[in-house]
Parts: sequence; structure tokens; C-alpha cells
Amino acid sequence: MDNEGMVFKLVLVLFFCSLPSISSQDNNAVTIIVKGSSTEADTDDTFVCATIDWWPPEKCNYKQCPWGNASVLNLDLNNPRLSKAIQAFSRLRIRVGGSLQDQVLYGVGSLESPCDPFNQISGGLFGFSKGCLGMRRWDELNLLFKNTGAIVTFGLNALYGRHGVRKGVWKGAWNSSNARDFMAYTISKGYPIDSWEFGNELSGRGVVAKVDALQYGKDLVQLKSVLDALYDTSHIKPLIVAPGGFFDDQQWYAQLLEVSGVGVLNAMSHHVYNLGPGNDPRIISKITNPEYLSRFADTFRNVQLTIQRHGPWSSAWVGEAGGAYNSGSSIVSSTFLNSFWYLDQLGMASKYNTKVYCRQSLIGGNYGLLDLETFMPNPDYYSALLWHRLMGKGVLSMDIRGSPFLRAYTHCNKQKSGISIVLINLSKSTGFSVTVRNDLNVDLADGSGLRRDKSFSHGLKQTVSWIGKKSSDGSERREEYHLTGKGGDHLSRTMLLNGTPLQLTQSGEIPELTPVFAAVNSPVNVAPLSIAFIVLPKFEARACA
Repeated sequence: MDNEGMVFKLVLVLFFCSLPSISSQDNNAVTIIVKGSSTEADTDDTFVCATIDWWPPEKCNYKQCPWGNASVLNLDLNNPRLSKAIQAFSRLRIRVGGSLQDQVLYGVGSLESPCDPFNQISGGLFGFSKGCLGMRRWDELNLLFKNTGAIVTFGLNALYGRHGVRKGVWKGAWNSSNARDFMAYTISKGYPIDSWEFGNELSGRGVVAKVDALQYGKDLVQLKSVLDALYDTSHIKPLIVAPGGFFDDQQWYAQLLEVSGVGVLNAMSHHVYNLGPGNDPRIISKITNPEYLSRFADTFRNVQLTIQRHGPWSSAWVGEAGGAYNSGSSIVSSTFLNSFWYLDQLGMASKYNTKVYCRQSLIGGNYGLLDLETFMPNPDYYSALLWHRLMGKGVLSMDIRGSPFLRAYTHCNKQKSGISIVLINLSKSTGFSVTVRNDLNVDLADGSGLRRDKSFSHGLKQTVSWIGKKSSDGSERREEYHLTGKGGDHLSRTMLLNGTPLQLTQSGEIPELTPVFAAVNSPVNVAPLSIAFIVLPKFEARACA
């Protein structure tokens, strides 16, 4: 073999030997192409929402009782950390409701006295008796809501007047008298309830009780009539939300919309506990598995389609979402790792036109945004706050080239022009170098390796600049908010923002959420098991102008 042949052979060997290295490098590189010409979905201004539940201290699961004094009836409403946590959102939606709401009596009118709390009893729904909300306590709750700027959704008892006919099945029409007296009192006090939710987990197959869709729809019509009469002279026109249950029977929800009719049900709410029971040892692996997380997209899609086909006057809400049911996971729900599930849910839900997403809970259980004992924010509190401040209503479609372990969601920026992106790296070992590009003036050939967002479809064009038609000279900067667990521990209850622990200030204030800045033309580096919010204020997105 002559020298030229040997050289050629050596070049071939070196080339093929280098292929694994090249492939490995490519696997760490991710390209996101954002389509900013139009929004694909929209959320509400108060998309981020948190719940206050009814569970008393005796509520226990897995030999743990994680509710303490976190109930509507016994929560310390004067705790300054509670007020400051709500105020930091400016307008946080709070949903008052939960499993026991269909056993709540309102201490007003003929039921003013006696007004007793819940007690454990054999044979009661969820093992508890009926409980009563006194009007003094309702006044105190509304003072908190007023002082913190909260937007209130209140869950009504939808079982009042019905009777159980066999295990889990309830019949009869809803008796609106107690709810009517309660709402009349609320109006007389000037309390601006944004929305009334009718029932909790009585839909479809139910949980411990269920009502058929035909009767439920008729009762919604009655509720609408009651509200129209009570609010006749008021400038406040609250929404009707229902049924607040699991989307386990599409036909039940379709019939509810059809029976209640046009303009009655403003928001169709459903619940999300897709991580399974709180004692499931697989919760960590579920949260870090992109295929598992993506499965719930089918539910969001089916809810959206059901509304489009049977009740286009309505909208989709997630009325309650705790990830793991039975009070959450004592190992995971209050840690940094849970934010991977939570933020992925917020992103996924928003893509399917979900207007409101209520996290179970603001405080109480293992999944509270605030610690049960100290009222100190858990990691998911800061994740919720960053989403609320940075991610606007307009949802933008995009295409991704790279690993499925890098999840990404893009919205119009909340406060200014441009866009905001949340990047969620589920990989425990691989960091990603992310390039964000604009689809303006793009012409990509088929087989480019782009992973297309299946919920949206649009043509791809090759990007000439991340920012749009005008190239950048490198002087423009973007904001970056990198979230990690303290000490590299994904099960830490302390979250770091750009390397700094997120903790209350010495005066008890929510800390400033300060970004670092980087040149817009440089890739975004996302470390293993980390989350990053990226704000591109100069990104050319006509839909966000």
C-alpha cells in the first residue's frame, strides 16, 4: 500500500473512532426553535393558584398526620409569614375547598347554631362527621384575603339535601337553602368572591360519593339561578366552577356541559394526582422519567376536546393538584425534586388552554407550599412565584432538537416584551447546552432531528438569528434564574437560586429573586437535575408585542 493509501486509511480510522465522541457532544446540545408569530393557548392572569383545605389535625395517612392546624377552620390567619407569602404574588388565587367541603354546613340563618367542627366518626364520609363554618371565622378569612390581595374561589357543599342510596351513590336534588344564606351573607359583607365551585370529587366514578351527570347539570342550572338573583344589583358577577373531580369518565363531563347548557358552567375543573399514593417508592423515578410525565398530556388534551365539542363557552381549570395523593409524599413533596413535577405540570397544562392551576396546598399535608410548623416557604413556593412573575398568559409553540430529558415551555414574558422559557433538566448526569432560536426566516430540511411538540404543528424554517430578523452584536443580555438543590441534593428542602439559598430575610420578607445576566447569543447551560427560567426581553415575538 502506498503512502497516500495509508494516509487515507488512517483518516478513515480516525473519523470512525471520533464518531462516538461527536455523537456524545451532540446529545448534550439542544436547539429550541420558538414560533412567536401567534399564541397557541392562553392562561388566566391568576393561573398560579393554591388551596386551603378543610382537613382537621386527625387526618392521617401511612401512620403520619401532616395537617396539624392548616385547615380553613384552625389555620393561624395572623401569622405574618402567611400574609407575606400570599402578598408576594400580588394577586394569588386561593381555592378554599377539598375532600370535606361536601360535608360543610354554613353557620348562618337556620343553621347558625350549633356550629361544630369536624369529628372522626365511623361510617362518615372520609371517616369524619359534618363540620360547620361559622360567620366569625368567615369574616376573619376574608380579612386575610383583603389584606393580601387574594382572589378567592370557594367550594360549595354539593351534597346538601341529597341522600345515599347505596355505597358511594347519592340521589336527589341539591338543596340550595344553606348555600343561598351563606352567599347572601357574603354579599352583604361586600366580600368579592371571584368564583363559586360546586362540589368536590363527586363526578364520574367519584371517590367516596358520586352524583350522576344529569342531576349535577340540573343543579348547576339551579345554582346559576340563585347567583343571578343574589348578585342582581351587584357589579360583581362570580364564575361558576365544577365539578372538581378526576377526569375518569369523559361522557360524564360531556353530559354535564350539555345538560347545564350555554353560559352556565364557566370553568370545568378537574384534579391531578398522577404520581400515585404518597407512600409509592417509585415517586422519585416517576418525576425524573420524561415518558411518565408526558402521559398526563392525554388527560389535558381530552379535557380540552370535551370542552370544545360539548361546551365551548366553558374553560379548563385544574382545581386541585398535589402530585401524590393521601397528603403527598413525606420524602419528596416538600423538596426541590418536586418542582420538576410541578413546573412540568404548569407548562403542560398551559399548552392545553388550562386557565387556572390550583396547587394542593398553600399549607398543610406534605405538599404544602409553606411548611406546616414554621410557615417558611418550601422549594415549590419559589417555583410558583417565579412562574407567576415571569411566565405570561400567551403560550408559544416550539420545536426541540435534543434529548427528551430536557423539558421546555415558552410563554410571552409576564411584565415586558419578549419571551420567557422554563427549562427542566430531568437527567441526573447530563448537562445541556441550549440554543434558543426564532423561526423567522428559517428553512430546515426534513430529517433535521427536531423533536416536534406533538400538541402543535407548524412549518419549520432555518434560523438566521436567535432574536429574529435583526442580528445581534452580542451586547444584548438575557436574564437567567437557575434553580438547584442545596449541596447538590435533589431531596433538599432548600432551593438555590443562581447558587444562593432562597431564605426569608432577617425581617421575614420573601427574598428578592435576582437573575444573573448573559449574552443572548451564548448557549444556556443547564446543569443535571436543575431548572432554569430564561427571559429574553428582545426576542422578536409578534404575538407578545
